Amino acid sequence: MSSGGDYHRLLHKTKSHIGQTNDFSPNQVRPLPTGPRKKSTGIQAWMLMNKKGEAQVIEAGKYAIMRRTGLLARDLRVLDPILSYPSTIMGREKAIVINLEHIKAIITGLEVLLLNSRDPTVMPFIEELQNRIQRFHHATIAQKGDVDGLNFSKEFSMLEDQDESLKVEEKTDVKNQDGSKVLPFEFVALEACLETVCNCLESEAITLEQEAYPTLDKLTSVLSTLNLERVRQIKSRLIEISGRVQKVKDELEHLLDDDEDMAQMYLTEKLVYSSNMNEGDDMDDESSQSNFDDRCSILSDDEGQNLENPHGNHTSSTQSYMNKNLDVKELEMLLEPYFVQIDGTLNKLSTLREYVHNTEDFINIMLDDKQNKLLQMGVMLTTATLLLTAFIITVGYLSINVRIALFNDNLNGEKNWLWTAGGGSIGCIVLYLFAYSWYKYKRLI
Repeated sequence: MSSGGDYHRLLHKTKSHIGQTNDFSPNQVRPLPTGPRKKSTGIQAWMLMNKKGEAQVIEAGKYAIMRRTGLLARDLRVLDPILSYPSTIMGREKAIVINLEHIKAIITGLEVLLLNSRDPTVMPFIEELQNRIQRFHHATIAQKGDVDGLNFSKEFSMLEDQDESLKVEEKTDVKNQDGSKVLPFEFVALEACLETVCNCLESEAITLEQEAYPTLDKLTSVLSTLNLERVRQIKSRLIEISGRVQKVKDELEHLLDDDEDMAQMYLTEKLVYSSNMNEGDDMDDESSQSNFDDRCSILSDDEGQNLENPHGNHTSSTQSYMNKNLDVKELEMLLEPYFVQIDGTLNKLSTLREYVHNTEDFINIMLDDKQNKLLQMGVMLTTATLLLTAFIITVGYLSINVRIALFNDNLNGEKNWLWTAGGGSIGCIVLYLFAYSWYKYKRLI
């Protein structure tokens, strides 16, 4: 009973305290949900893969992705699965937006964000991308150890002989075990996307070729409704695949023709250049900021509003510098093989399309030939029907029960009837042969 009394006193004290309070902060009162929680609009599942190849699935909204990647809303609209956007590869200041077939990804200088990671068709691409990034990470770690050893040997040689140290280059490229140069992180991810898309389209084209040629050859030998339906389905698939391949080719061609767009994709170089600029800015931060404050104090309010900070245009200057000074040959060499591959796939589909058109022309010729034969048969049957009808009319007239001199005598009447019927039949046959010869002479049949 004592515990029940304490509970009632505590409840009465809480009610009196609430009655004296006029308003509540959101942290103080959080009403319990009365129904199932609704998922926030715009929140989607993204797979995040860092430079080590470690992947995790996160749920983030559009604005969170915009803040993380520095993209605009219109750039993210390209990745919207509801909207039908063509194949796109866009280079922005801090990210690369890729919308190629089933791959919808955002590549930055430090990570890859993949939108439809739960799609079964994307699973092989995720494995390939993770393997490539892990190899890139291992090559980078191994090269760092080699660079440290090289720096130590350079310092030792400088103490021994300063002239010999000039022969050692300070900048070393990251290389694989086979001696090939390791691409930047964003290019590694971009190459994985291009290779997956090009191989997927080429595989579909090869599969279509293997199904199309036997079906088309069978149609030319056996013209049936079933074979015509199969050819119609093949032609529909051919048009659909050709359109997809053409879109990818146009995007790669547009990218290869524009050096500024390719320069936008050097994200690692931009990060290195920005970090170097920031280090230089930090060294002169105190002096420049004091000078800037002195100038602002001297000027009036209106003039102070128009005065800009000398470090305010850092982003735009970085972007303009990178666009003007970067050599895009490395990216151009990366894109060129895939452009050639996708062009070869398009040529295969074009050859198949020509074969389909030739088969259709052959089928039309066969149908026209059969139609001509049917028309010839119709002309001959019509001629025979006309002559036969004339003979029937003659026989019918003579078979009427009328008294004529030809049938007065019974014996002579029978002979005369036989001569009449036989002569009429022979006359019809002669007229038919004459009509047939005339048709041949006029090339009507």
